[in-house]
Amino acid sequence: MSDSHDNIEAIKKAVEYFNSENVQAVIHAGDLISPFTAREFLKLKSPFLAIFGNNDGERDGLRKVYQNMCYLDDFNEISIDNLQFAVIHGTNPALVESLMGCSKYDVVVTGHTHQIEIREGETMLINPGETCGYLTGDKTVVLLDEDDLSHEVHYL
Repeated sequence: MSDSHDNIEAIKKAVEYFNSENVQAVIHAGDLISPFTAREFLKLKSPFLAIFGNNDGERDGLRKVYQNMCYLDDFNEISIDNLQFAVIHGTNPALVESLMGCSKYDVVVTGHTHQIEIREGETMLINPGETCGYLTGDKTVVLLDEDDLSHEVHYL
């Protein structure tokens, strides 16, 4: 998921969906925005992994309330079931493309554009669109099967 932008109702729906699917982990590719969003993410039954986006201005407050869930930074490398993930918000498209060309990662998760983009290849790119629905009108997340890298776009 990405770009939840304080939309609490959309976050609640995403958390309910992830819990109903018994996901192994939730990755958020940035733009959480406010510390009060942590209350909803605490309801997840799985680990929550997140990074900062370009609109996350209150970084000290976000770090404080999310400290027991995840360590927030601008970039993160995550291992899940022998898959290597690079997570970056995506404000620099050239950097995203560099990560895609790096054989170190199986999946690059990004956000920022609020547009769903999924590219398969040696390294898979997943931009789940926007959880908030503010720009496109669509509130989306992507569910990835770590066994075969099949994916499903879910509309909240």
